[in-house]
Amino acid sequence: MTRLTSSDFDPEVLKLFDGYVHGRLSRRDFLSRAGRYAAGGVTAATLLAQLSPSFAAPLVAPADARLKTSYEEFPSPQGYGKLRGYLAMPANARGKLPVILVVHENRGLNPHIEDIARRVALDGYIAFAPDALFPLGGYPGDEDKARELFGKLDQAKTRADFVTAARLAATLPQASGKVGVVGFCYGGGIANYLATQLPDLGAAVAFYGMQPPAAEVAKIRAPLMLHDAGKDERILAGWPAYEAALKADKVAYQHFVYAGAEHGFNNDTTPRYDEAAARLAWGRTMAFFKEKLA
Repeated sequence: MTRLTSSDFDPEVLKLFDGYVHGRLSRRDFLSRAGRYAAGGVTAATLLAQLSPSFAAPLVAPADARLKTSYEEFPSPQGYGKLRGYLAMPANARGKLPVILVVHENRGLNPHIEDIARRVALDGYIAFAPDALFPLGGYPGDEDKARELFGKLDQAKTRADFVTAARLAATLPQASGKVGVVGFCYGGGIANYLATQLPDLGAAVAFYGMQPPAAEVAKIRAPLMLHDAGKDERILAGWPAYEAALKADKVAYQHFVYAGAEHGFNNDTTPRYDEAAARLAWGRTMAFFKEKLA
């Protein structure tokens, strides 16, 4: 079966889907508006199903013998009280390793983000992927339910949990003390946020994430790598102000825009995945961490 890509969909349908994914449109609104672009026996519901994630083929299998994985819980007194995440590390690691916090999109710790954590671990890191939905029962196994739950989070407490997670990660018995963060969409915004909160953060990588307020940029000490999609008007709209603040405050950063790519281009479970852009961005990311967390 031929894999669908973003080019198989009308650009307006992709915009509607982005609005649906990020809570600006309800499911009913998406189906109503997307219906005008359905043709050839394809319904609006079919379009939604085609654009939604499929977790059937992870790049790194959950039981990969090269890794040790587990779910770990930690106290988080400033947040919801307790946080839980997915921990992955090389099975035969020698010596202590840097830690990379992996921050999910706005659906919590789904199978795709666990797969990302395993990819990070295979490159010689301890990967820890917290689940922001843990206080509400954790990722529910359904993307629509996950988005609904996500809107019920107290973001002040959730952000405090991510700060705690980053600090705890540095103290893991196997950790070298050096910590980086990589986040996607919502998680990209958290990566930017953590850079303003943690002066000892080793490196931060944001994939198409919301930028922090310009007034917070002066607090950033970590080097940044920022990946944006060329067709992501929503995120790119915030870039000029962020760039101006980064330059004014002399923050070390690299910014890459992937022409023709859609928001979410690194997520290989959906048709918005752009293989060329994702491979390039991932290669840059891991080279960046190798340099900054050595």
